[in-house]
Amino acid sequence: MNNAYFKSLDLAHIWHPCTQMKDHENVPLIPIKKANGMYLYDFDGAKYMDCVSSWWVNLFGHCNGHIASAIKSQVDELAHIILAGFSHEQIITLSQRLCALLGGRFNKCFYADNGSSAIEVALKMSFHYHLNLGQKRNKFLSLSNSYHGETLGALSVGDVALYKRTYEPLLLDCLITPVPIANTQESVSDFENAHFHKELESLEQILNAQGEHICAFILEPLIQCAGNMNMYSTQFIDEAIKLCRAFGVQIIFDEIAVGFGRSGTLFAMEQCEEKPDFICLSKGITGGFLPLSVVVTNDEIYNAFYAEYETQRAFLHSHSYTGNALACAAANAVLDIFEKDNIIEKNRTLSAYIAKEFESLKQFAFLGNFRQKGMVYAFDILSQKRERAGLWVFQKALQKSLLLRPLGNTIYFMPPYIITQQQIRYVRESLEEIFREF
Repeated sequence: MNNAYFKSLDLAHIWHPCTQMKDHENVPLIPIKKANGMYLYDFDGAKYMDCVSSWWVNLFGHCNGHIASAIKSQVDELAHIILAGFSHEQIITLSQRLCALLGGRFNKCFYADNGSSAIEVALKMSFHYHLNLGQKRNKFLSLSNSYHGETLGALSVGDVALYKRTYEPLLLDCLITPVPIANTQESVSDFENAHFHKELESLEQILNAQGEHICAFILEPLIQCAGNMNMYSTQFIDEAIKLCRAFGVQIIFDEIAVGFGRSGTLFAMEQCEEKPDFICLSKGITGGFLPLSVVVTNDEIYNAFYAEYETQRAFLHSHSYTGNALACAAANAVLDIFEKDNIIEKNRTLSAYIAKEFESLKQFAFLGNFRQKGMVYAFDILSQKRERAGLWVFQKALQKSLLLRPLGNTIYFMPPYIITQQQIRYVRESLEEIFREF
């Protein structure tokens, strides 16, 4: 049985996510037989280096031995139980560890099973908090170019038209304030030193007009990943939060994509002076093994719901697989690796090497806006020479055994943390060869 066999079965029965299925009349659909470390292997024997961490979830390579062993041990002990009225050791341990790592006031964890659901939890929790305090707030504020997921609440606070436009009639009426975006001709490092007075003035105008009605301001700190990897500064974030605080607006950090080391620190929050009220985590939390998400908050939020049942102040939100024991075991194994292997420090060395290697890509005049935060590197194809240039790069990369999945004309590199210098060099050399054909 080969790729063609499984492809025919797949296309007969599976509707793939974030895909125009008609594209597969011309674009290859690749069934994967197995994966190990940095590589995926198809049924024809070809391999592909996973340069996008399988949609940003894989931290330590495919089939990581420590995480796999933790799941195998747990499956013989307890796979899953209802979390309402019951608990288990893995989730208790994970919650203690997350709160200790986040520090400050963070000491309460509410679990779900995917990123969008975590966003829904945070939005509902913020609204309900204000309601329990007798405040009539019913709006949310977010940044332009933001992405927070595909469920209706998460989509409402996002601002990527590609995903949002079709469903506008179904969505919440949310407020959008502009995010600083670098000009494609300047580097992000230069841009971060620039002023962002206009963006802060726009935010202040919204707050002056609507501040008393806004529950929370939600943002992806430092990197708007699905928003073409737009990177912006901690200075803007800190100033924006200060403005929101003056109006009693809560802060939600969506660290679903940037958490667990992607931004250069374990959590992007660590790079900001001002801290959020809620932090949403998912993706890398289980190292790419199992779905899990969590909203971490504090006693001030928690205590607003703590009352006699008859008051109807409880947060009656749930998911069937909330706090799954296997997923929590995987997450604890991920935290083990961070602790034992000094991952954040190793990533600093890797990210510096990526920057050094990819410097040569600047020789191509049709590429620009090179930018990097931690273990995320991105640049844009500025030329209109090729229609759907990103798709062209995707197909060319596959021919060189690379899985790259551009966002439109934005090419990004977001690999697992086990990538070697030799592999980074191969990616750079392959990209140079691809762009010479452009």
